[in-house]
Amino acid sequence: MIDTPDALRAHLQTAVEIEWSTIPPYLCALWSLGDEHNQEAAACIRDVVMEEMLHLTLAANVLNALGGEPRIDGTTVPRYPAALPHSDRSFTVSLQRFCPDALETFRHIERPALIGAPAQDDHYATIAQFYEAVMEAVDRIGADPGVWTGHASHQVVPDRQYYGGGGDAIVVRDRRSAIEALTLIVDEGEGFDGSVFDGDHEILGEAEELAHYFRFDELARGRRYVRGDTPSTGPSGPPIMLDYDAVLPMRPNPRVDDHPRGSELRAMAEECDATYARLLAGLQAAFTGAPDRLEASVRDMWALEYQAVALMHVPLGEDGQTAGPPFTPPA
Repeated sequence: MIDTPDALRAHLQTAVEIEWSTIPPYLCALWSLGDEHNQEAAACIRDVVMEEMLHLTLAANVLNALGGEPRIDGTTVPRYPAALPHSDRSFTVSLQRFCPDALETFRHIERPALIGAPAQDDHYATIAQFYEAVMEAVDRIGADPGVWTGHASHQVVPDRQYYGGGGDAIVVRDRRSAIEALTLIVDEGEGFDGSVFDGDHEILGEAEELAHYFRFDELARGRRYVRGDTPSTGPSGPPIMLDYDAVLPMRPNPRVDDHPRGSELRAMAEECDATYARLLAGLQAAFTGAPDRLEASVRDMWALEYQAVALMHVPLGEDGQTAGPPFTPPA
């Protein structure tokens, strides 16, 4: 049970870590798709990535409102392969190209909780169960107005230029707005009230969109969800054509040390990691008093894409695989 404000802040820091831990794997799959083929898959993953950036921001806003300080640095980001932070470690997440195994991992990440599943503040089976425990604590501990001591200037305010998917940032000031922010995270990930759709249309009045789990599920099954489909029926709409042979064959879980010191390829990987470190530093600044830095961080992500895709075009040997972005936690 999360029974103190300090414990609640610690669990919201875990939420920040969970949200970031999904983004590099999704980016590797997205960038391996290239620009010419599998555009349906690319659009899907791109929207999910931007919504995960939103979820990261929402978790940071709640933590800031409670007087905490979000940390996104070399001590809190994962080195892949890795389990989700503080999960039951029932599966691991790798950096890999777009492939059936990657989609299966993505479904594991986003899968809905079973009906009646308990809230779990640690060793959780699903992210939704973890957030349920956090929301219960926010509802209980946040009833005291004295816990909402954060600086308003640390809040990231709504601005759709940062988010290409559904939803937008929510300024968190109290228990009600914190619950709203956390509910948006869960609904966009696993679905709304047993539906395959997210909750944006209920929370924000936006058009219905598939929750993350069901976007990945329709890619894995090769068929679209349409109105009337449910989690139990699966998708019944038109087929989705995927060309796995057109995907850049990135070697799983790239490392800088895969390449000899002094080699051009190692220099490319190190440059990629330097951009990654700059991206994290920008996010850290954005969430700790300089929210305007978020725009620069988004630009760093696109610079990282350019460098990562260049690595994905470099063959590594006779197995046909290529290099890729290491996403090494900065020192």
